[in-house]
Amino acid sequence: MNNNDNSRTPKSGEIIPDHIVDPDFDPTWSDDDDERGLAPAMPAATIIILRDGMGQLPPDILMVRRAAHMRFAAGAAVFPGGRVDADDHYLAEQWAADLPPADGAARVAAVRETLEETGLAIGIDGLRGDVAGVLSDMRAALLSEAPFSTLLTAHGLTLDLAALTPFARWRPNFRTERVFDTRFYLARAPKGEHALHVVESENSDLFWLSAAAALSAHHAGELHMIFPTRCNIERLAEFADYSAALESAARYAPRRITPFVETRDGQSYLSIRNDCGYPNTSVLVDRTMRG
Repeated sequence: MNNNDNSRTPKSGEIIPDHIVDPDFDPTWSDDDDERGLAPAMPAATIIILRDGMGQLPPDILMVRRAAHMRFAAGAAVFPGGRVDADDHYLAEQWAADLPPADGAARVAAVRETLEETGLAIGIDGLRGDVAGVLSDMRAALLSEAPFSTLLTAHGLTLDLAALTPFARWRPNFRTERVFDTRFYLARAPKGEHALHVVESENSDLFWLSAAAALSAHHAGELHMIFPTRCNIERLAEFADYSAALESAARYAPRRITPFVETRDGQSYLSIRNDCGYPNTSVLVDRTMRG
């Protein structure tokens, strides 16, 4: 039993699989920065990019399909994003001094990874002239591991991290090869047509589709999603437009979500806390990719 306050007593008959790092950890623990009882995790960030739908149609969402050889979420559809690095923290000190350091660095990482994975510029100010050429050069340099800070300076660009709205934070506690503490942000797609490019070493495809269409494809077995992505898509499916998504983000300030396994009627369910705005907080373990 964990002697910390953030512990719980397993329910009668509850199955605690051996992939749970600490069965006594309370997944509804209120201190989101208390790491006791949690597996080590790598900070990461992702942007849920919404594009206005035609007429009265709901917005489309930009997703990428992970390549089959990737160790994390192989073959699954996810939102663009990736790990936070040291240069992201450096830039956050410049452009997000008013934000908590972890939040600021995650926003920078989300902007950087989105440009690298899709070629789309979110939260980048000062683009002018041959914008497509500048973004192409920056993307190629990022893929060659050039520091984002160096590229911004070279092109006279700045960051507008207010373009990203905090939406969720998922921090699993499973005994897996890689655990990510991922912050999810909302952003509106830039107006106009934009050339999108797949990073073939990481992803096999990228595409726009509505949340409802993504769920339909998922249930048909045509689109695989890890549990956090699926839950966020279900939440997004409730919004008629970008403004409704922002209203939900304001109503439910992001709190750390740590999925847990519980047993009901002899079956194991992967569940999340019920106070973060998600319409569905539980799914049978054998019907989901944990991620």
